[in-house]
Amino acid sequence: MLQPLIDILHACDCSCVIANRHEVRTFAKRGVADLYDVYMTEPAFLKGARVADKVVGKAAAALMVLGGIVQVYADVISESAADLLRRAHVEVTFGKCVPYICNRTETGPCPLEFACNHAETEYDIFLVIQDFLAKLAHSH
Repeated sequence: MLQPLIDILHACDCSCVIANRHEVRTFAKRGVADLYDVYMTEPAFLKGARVADKVVGKAAAALMVLGGIVQVYADVISESAADLLRRAHVEVTFGKCVPYICNRTETGPCPLEFACNHAETEYDIFLVIQDFLAKLAHSH
């Protein structure tokens, strides 16, 4: 059921594909921005949705769980994201599972993944994401 979404993910220049009922949407922003926006503005679209994503870290996984996503494919997923999704009974498949998501220069961990490191619950992670995105917006 996820293969058509995976095909779209790899064929188009997008970072994430979300399907719910008969609607399929592609997204291209970096990081968790698109997932966060959909969660905040159209939470009903995520409820029961299927997702194919290039990179899933702990923050994205928390948004997916909070949104009610039921199935996820990731080209690359962090161990903590895979664990979080499985604990929430989300069906997870992936190309590669890594100890953590790297930053864009691949010199260390992704800053958001690092910030979420000690947050345990999905809601705690959500608060970290909100704080992180607010600081990012103020720095630009």
